[in-house]
Amino acid sequence: MTGAGSGIGRACALALAAAGAAVHAVDRDADSVREVALAVGGTAHVVDLADAAAIGLLPKKVDVLVNNAGFQHVAPIEAFPVERFELMHRVMVTAPLLLMQHCLPHMRSGGWGRIVNVSSVHGLRASANKAGYVAAKHALEGLSKVAAIEGAPHGVTSNCVNPGYVRTPLVERQLDDLAAQGETDALATVLLDRTPVKRLLEPEEVAAAVLWLCGPGSGFATGSSLTLDGGWTAN
Repeated sequence: MTGAGSGIGRACALALAAAGAAVHAVDRDADSVREVALAVGGTAHVVDLADAAAIGLLPKKVDVLVNNAGFQHVAPIEAFPVERFELMHRVMVTAPLLLMQHCLPHMRSGGWGRIVNVSSVHGLRASANKAGYVAAKHALEGLSKVAAIEGAPHGVTSNCVNPGYVRTPLVERQLDDLAAQGETDALATVLLDRTPVKRLLEPEEVAAAVLWLCGPGSGFATGSSLTLDGGWTAN
């Protein structure tokens, strides 16, 4: 479970542990990931996923891989720092690829496995000033589909979960930034402008979808993108 230290990752770790999973919690924030591991009776791994070599030190014998780690950077294309763009892709695209390479041999040998990639509505739609995040999430969608096709003969599924705006520290920081720019009601006028359901999604709701995709009733769901967007993509 990557990005397990807070937000969606923490909620997923709790849900998977409650369902009986032995959780390997991965995050670069040592204090947070150790707290989560303690809460779920799992194992903490303090890893920066931008470091390819560190990924190779993680356990290989896992049946469920949840790629969740990510971060945001907001800037217009002409001002978007290239090094930031590349870092976002290392964390949100290259790291999931490396983790799949790391874990798939075990899944295939056992004839069963689940890969869940926490994408975003921005893996299906675009917003201005989010070139790095939108490009990375679109790439993750494609990677997930390839993993689904290659994994099908071996009992391994691969799917994306596509939340809209979730009540996480990442979104709270965006709201603070917008407020500093003079947006007096940023939640309603910016973040939820295109969403018919006018509230933030809760991390536990995303975790419930991830848990279903990892369970026994989802074996025919693969190569899919499960939207939890309050109607954004229907609007």
